[in-house]
Amino acid sequence: MKSAPHRIAILILAAGASSRMGKPKQLLPWRDTTLLGQAIRTAKASKASEILSVLGANAEKIRSAVTEPFAFTENTAWELGMGSSIAHGTASLMGSDKDIEGILIMLADQPLIEESYLNLLIDHSIRHKDKIIATTYKHRAGVPALFPKPYFEALLKLNKDFGAKQLLQKEGSHIIRVSAGQNIIDIDTSEDYEQLKHKNETEH
Repeated sequence: MKSAPHRIAILILAAGASSRMGKPKQLLPWRDTTLLGQAIRTAKASKASEILSVLGANAEKIRSAVTEPFAFTENTAWELGMGSSIAHGTASLMGSDKDIEGILIMLADQPLIEESYLNLLIDHSIRHKDKIIATTYKHRAGVPALFPKPYFEALLKLNKDFGAKQLLQKEGSHIIRVSAGQNIIDIDTSEDYEQLKHKNETEH
């Protein structure tokens, strides 16, 4: 994490209940840490000036189990979905740092995302300060995604009916898409986790 002229905050979303996993996936082992610990390490190694994780379901258990030092905020309305957690995290960041120029939203369950990719998104944002910089998926734009300051009010209004996915669809012409290649794989089930963990251990 660097002190850069262009102040970008990273918001790590880790509030979900992992219903398909059956246990908090934020705490699944990854390398010598956990999935959330890996996300925190990656964010801290980037050019971002501030990092905040949004917890929700199992917040106390996760906070006490994660050994990586990290700042967090708890969204008690996490059941309303990802939009609610983004709005909550955005409000927390805006309250703690009035000079933030952009918020980079990332997930705790995409452990292949590296700091070099986060830095690439930040570099694009520095060159295109009025654009959303988002990750390209097959038929859409998604997270990790960096929203510049003009979009903060829109982030604050996200809810269960209108989330980040809908915002990205609505702002399609104002988005620069960046490819993360195969690293955008996220973990939803035990099978996803075991396959990705095995692949990562084999390659490293």
